Amino acid sequence: MPRTVVAVLFDFGNTLAAHAPLSATVRNAAAALGLEGAADLDGETYAAEVEAAAHTADELAHPRDLDASVWWERWHVLYGRWDHRYPGLGGEVYRQMHAPPSWVPYPAVAATLAMLRRAGIRIGVVSNTGWDVRRVLRHHGLDGLIDEVLLSYEVGAVKPSAVIFERACEALGALPETAMMVGDDPVADAGAVRVGMRTLLLPAAPPGADNGIGAVARMLVPS
Repeated sequence: MPRTVVAVLFDFGNTLAAHAPLSATVRNAAAALGLEGAADLDGETYAAEVEAAAHTADELAHPRDLDASVWWERWHVLYGRWDHRYPGLGGEVYRQMHAPPSWVPYPAVAATLAMLRRAGIRIGVVSNTGWDVRRVLRHHGLDGLIDEVLLSYEVGAVKPSAVIFERACEALGALPETAMMVGDDPVADAGAVRVGMRTLLLPAAPPGADNGIGAVARMLVPS
């Protein structure tokens, strides 16, 4: 018989909260800067170029998720691809992509976290990132519903490495077989299975949409 779940780990981006698409963000950034030609900026092409550049072998060799300074440097380079045409655009895109108000928690997140806490279940956030997402959690009043936040650049390991999952379970006082991982990435988040954790993958939904996170409380909290 499966052991009772006493701790749940959540991914951050596209699990707890979502950001507007990069194509929209770059247009907003250009408008905020009052750049000439901003109305004609092709956000879809910009986003596609950044996405492709971010996933080349050479770019992935930079440890963005393990070092905050590398994260800052590389994303400024990537977002600044069109700075020769739109001066300052990359820096403004970076600012907007990391601004806490720009991240929107999914509708059922607060209620789900609150239900789990009332049931005595410990809650953690485990994210592959090079910036401090705690600022977003605080901005939206979610920090008080979360016991531990483990970020790859602070831990020194990225999902799907067993190290970050084991460290999170230890921080929450749970054995892996008594913990559940909830995320959206079938590679990074599903790595929790290899350490014995139950794992639930949710669809990546746009801001404001229901991504199904409420199912976690329905599964674990008796009605």
